[in-house]
Amino acid sequence: MLRPAVGSLEQRDEEPEEEGEEELRDGGVPFYVNRGGLPVDEDTWERMWRHVARIHPNGEALGKEIRGNTDHPKIPMPSVPTYQPSATIPQRLEAIQKYIRELQYNHTGTQFFEIKKSRPLTALIDIAKEMTREALPIKCLEAVILGIYLTNNMPGVERFPLSFQSHFSGNHFHHIVLGVHSGGRFGALGISRREDLMFKPLEFRTLMDLVQEFEGAYRGYWHTLSKVRIGQYVSHDPHSVEQIEWKHSVLDVDKLTKEELRKELERHTRDMRLKIGKPAPPSPTKDRRNSMGSPLRGPSSPVRRISRGERRPSGEKKVLEQKSSTDINGYQIRV
Repeated sequence: MLRPAVGSLEQRDEEPEEEGEEELRDGGVPFYVNRGGLPVDEDTWERMWRHVARIHPNGEALGKEIRGNTDHPKIPMPSVPTYQPSATIPQRLEAIQKYIRELQYNHTGTQFFEIKKSRPLTALIDIAKEMTREALPIKCLEAVILGIYLTNNMPGVERFPLSFQSHFSGNHFHHIVLGVHSGGRFGALGISRREDLMFKPLEFRTLMDLVQEFEGAYRGYWHTLSKVRIGQYVSHDPHSVEQIEWKHSVLDVDKLTKEELRKELERHTRDMRLKIGKPAPPSPTKDRRNSMGSPLRGPSSPVRRISRGERRPSGEKKVLEQKSSTDINGYQIRV
């Protein structure tokens, strides 16, 4: 999933909040979030089809054809992966990625599950469980939450959010994957329109190697990678009321030399390792967990904003010459 920046081309460190925004944007193209839970209410359903009619080349005719057909083929329900006791960590991660892929990327222009990043981990886990029950197509942020849930019973695997901001033909795009670290190697889980912007096997020696792998993939689509945001390791406690730290480090890739970027990524790796030794806050009691409920059915959770001071900026940045980008008659390559 890609979300272009809100406002001018000069970006703040904060990404636009999902909360309170009825219509978000995806590479200059608007998309919506289903805020009414499931099953989808009639207003959201009709809005989705109107949106399809606007954004698809043959949207109106396509919508009528699909909605007028009462004999659609049955869609198979993907099975949540199970493993043999002898399955290795890389094999389990590949099985999880296969499951995410089988859910398919959501091209409808309406995100079916509302993900509020400020919610505690336990509430996001509830949403992930709902994803497995409904088996609907998902976007990249939903895939990250699902990946956290499916790797929660793998204590040898550390997970962290890894997001990218790229630039193409006058628009900014946002994408996010779930970084994974195990056995001294890095990899990633996720979903994207592009095959090489989601899953990365557990074979990269350093975080720098992993980021460079994604940067090379972006170049293949004529996108310039401008920012990388990296979070902290996510707790394995499914009842944790901690918030995910989405942006511990915010790195201006296009303003850092390769050596400066490497040092920043090494520093972030050390910060993540230090967090492993810190005790997590106690989980809520059973009564409190029950009172929290699913975020789609209960009141919203308290919001704790992470201040700028808690994030690691990208050091002293060296200003480089602005690279010229080719504008292919205003055409947007969405990744």
